[in-house]
Amino acid sequence: MTQAQADAVFPGERLAPVADALHLARKAKRLMVGNLWRSAIYNLIAAPIAILGFASPLVAALAMSGSSILVTLNALRAREPGARA
Repeated sequence: MTQAQADAVFPGERLAPVADALHLARKAKRLMVGNLWRSAIYNLIAAPIAILGFASPLVAALAMSGSSILVTLNALRAREPGARA
């Protein structure tokens, strides 16, 4: 009953999986905060340029798509080597 309601279950008596989970959570948080800052800075610079008409709609759309791809690729760095999706 308690295992079904738990967010994570670490069977056995070893604490290594707990340490690994904490390490991964900290790494993911660092990447997330970095991605938030990158997207905020991008939007502070790119949105006014697009709104003022200094960039065509196509260029603005491509820049936004490129920004999203870069944020996604940066988030994938949280994966451990050899991990499968």
